[in-house]
Amino acid sequence: MTNYYRAIPQTCPFRVPESVRLAGGWCWVTHAERLSRNKSPEIVPISQVPNDILANMTNPRRKLGLLEMDRPQLMGILNVTPDSFSDGGQHFGPTQGLAHARTMIEDGVSLIDVGGESTRPGSIEVPTEVEIARTAPVVAAIASELKVPISIDTRKAAVAAAALNEGAFLVNDVSGLTFDPYLKDLCVEQKVPVCVMHALGDPETMQANPRYQNVLLDVYDFLETQVKTLSERGMPKSQILVDPGIGFGKSISHNLKLLARVSLFHSLGCPVLLGASRKKFIGTIGNAPDVENRAPGSVAVALAGIAQGVHVVRVHDVAETRQALRLWQAVITGEHHGA
Repeated sequence: MTNYYRAIPQTCPFRVPESVRLAGGWCWVTHAERLSRNKSPEIVPISQVPNDILANMTNPRRKLGLLEMDRPQLMGILNVTPDSFSDGGQHFGPTQGLAHARTMIEDGVSLIDVGGESTRPGSIEVPTEVEIARTAPVVAAIASELKVPISIDTRKAAVAAAALNEGAFLVNDVSGLTFDPYLKDLCVEQKVPVCVMHALGDPETMQANPRYQNVLLDVYDFLETQVKTLSERGMPKSQILVDPGIGFGKSISHNLKLLARVSLFHSLGCPVLLGASRKKFIGTIGNAPDVENRAPGSVAVALAGIAQGVHVVRVHDVAETRQALRLWQAVITGEHHGA
């Protein structure tokens, strides 16, 4: 029987002596939830967590490029597509893309994620040459004009290679390195940090009645396998982000089960990324059918993830999320160091 251990994070400023830091960050832990596929969950003291898993939970995460992982980071979404579910066509081309990147930097973004292929439910694969034509010029424009880390949101090695050549430093693959076998080779050979996301099926069909034995543990097992494969090929865990893939082949129930226990993924020993911004379940639960009205719900989900130690949140609404994060940090610490 395989046991899984989920750190139960706390953020109270009055930390008890027997606690440990979660991933060297802003949460601390005294207990864990022991999970398995054939027993009810149990709460156990952190001292009962196996040493290897405890090390994964507690080891400080190293810098990811220029990004410190001891504080929450905001990844700003820059879709240079005509058909993305939330902002398709709004930032198409280098001029509009660069302008939006400037706005996000002013709003406090840490990292800009450039994507040229919509992966909304029902979307169809974009030809490689089209995706390169959409993304590479925008990456080049941002890299030449602005001082901000850039990631390339793609499933394809050729698209990633073109973006890396223009100044991107991280690959964000929604297929978890399963779509294009050469993308894994590229990241390993060039020592490029990578975000491995879980998705059930491809975007065209992924929301057609997705099924799991246990969504939390099934997603964990997939990510663990991908992390192990990359690690065995020489990529440090500190350079691998893991993302449970909210909304990618998941029902509302699946999404909520993952969000409720997202701190489980710290047991993989990698920084954790959460991308839930403006997704359909937020509109459904929050009674916001129009995507432009989902900022409050998106911020709520982002803060819930950060309260479980999530290192990077991928967002559309940078200014709103930054403001909420600053207030959340001030409230939980009882301190404000600004003007």
